[in-house]
Amino acid sequence: MTKTAFLGAGSTVFARNLLGDILSHEELADSEIVLHDIDAERLDTSELVARRACEALNAPAKISATTNRRAALDGADYAINMIQVGGYEPCTVTDFEIPKRFGLRQTIGDTLGIGGIMRGLRTIPVLLSMCADMEEMCPDVWFLNYSNPMAINCRAINRASKIRTVGLCHSVQGTAFELSRDLGIDYREIDYLAAGINHMAFYLRFERDGEDLYPRLRALADAGRIPEDNQVRYEILRRMGYFVTESSEHFAEYVPWFIKRDRPDLIERFKIPLDEYPRRCVAQIEDWEAERARLENDRVMQVRPSGEYAATIIRSIETGKPRTIYGNVANDGLIDDLPSGCTVEVPCLVDANGVQPTRIGALPPQIAALIRTNVNVQELTVEAALTGRVEHVYHAAMLDPHTAAELDIDQICQLVDDLILAHGDWIPELM
Repeated sequence: MTKTAFLGAGSTVFARNLLGDILSHEELADSEIVLHDIDAERLDTSELVARRACEALNAPAKISATTNRRAALDGADYAINMIQVGGYEPCTVTDFEIPKRFGLRQTIGDTLGIGGIMRGLRTIPVLLSMCADMEEMCPDVWFLNYSNPMAINCRAINRASKIRTVGLCHSVQGTAFELSRDLGIDYREIDYLAAGINHMAFYLRFERDGEDLYPRLRALADAGRIPEDNQVRYEILRRMGYFVTESSEHFAEYVPWFIKRDRPDLIERFKIPLDEYPRRCVAQIEDWEAERARLENDRVMQVRPSGEYAATIIRSIETGKPRTIYGNVANDGLIDDLPSGCTVEVPCLVDANGVQPTRIGALPPQIAALIRTNVNVQELTVEAALTGRVEHVYHAAMLDPHTAAELDIDQICQLVDDLILAHGDWIPELM
């Protein structure tokens, strides 16, 4: 029996999806699952939903829930992290509203940009505290991290902890599915190779039966036959030659070209949804009570595959059956033209030997150069979090492509000061 700890299990729907994936595999149906969250009310709902999922799948899993993180981790073989430090209020609101005073607008703000920097600063200490518990309670655990900012978080863990960690996201496989739909091709027929960093990996190969599908994607773009909400990524395909694996609303704020306060025509042309993440948060909060009632009253739980990688990893390690996933891991000789030690997203073989990243070699030079603009911000944010030196927060913001395109250096430093003050105890003390 394997033991898997769900950290942040109050994210009920996501926890249910991952749990359903795990227990759908016959080899894992008798797993021990421990749900942990600091919100006891949400945790109660997640426990009820987990038990209903077991009933639906006829899985003899052992389910428990606790607000004690060390108890959840005690003897765990796997720990799945899905926390969001600071939540929508006060922290996400702060990340969006204070930059607006300076004319700096964002779409998602969870990966890069000033929002990603602040989220990293408040998340890293919590993750390292988790890792300290793991080093004591389950030193051989596999830590599967879903929390953003993915590359920043994983870089900090790899620098400051010995816990085996892989960051997981659905953007690679999710975008491949979207492109298969754009092309009218069955997703199962597509073969691809992607590499880069989380939310800025690119398909180096995108094929069907040996046919390069890039000419067909370019033809779609040239003919204007592309989804309205995906204008940014198809523009990047035109300009850079490769398709990026994260959504247009995300990618628009990782570069200096699309969101400009004095160019509303760009916002309209590329259909950029400013303040998209706060809107999603508000909708989720408003819908939560109804969602909770539905989940608690749904006696027959519907369990469908989620497409996430966590269950695949656990199953392959436990059974030895090899699978390939895309994981976020340290760049230890994997991508030649990205900095050593930065977090890269590459295909990984998973079997009884664990998660084994694939060496890619060199990326196309324009792709590597673009990615490095984001890696700079990631590494300076990690440096600030691990050393406590506030100047590196300024440096990260000054080098952020979108922030630097909109604000002058004095404005950037004042923005950082205002954000640090507003976050208060949510971020570690900086000197």
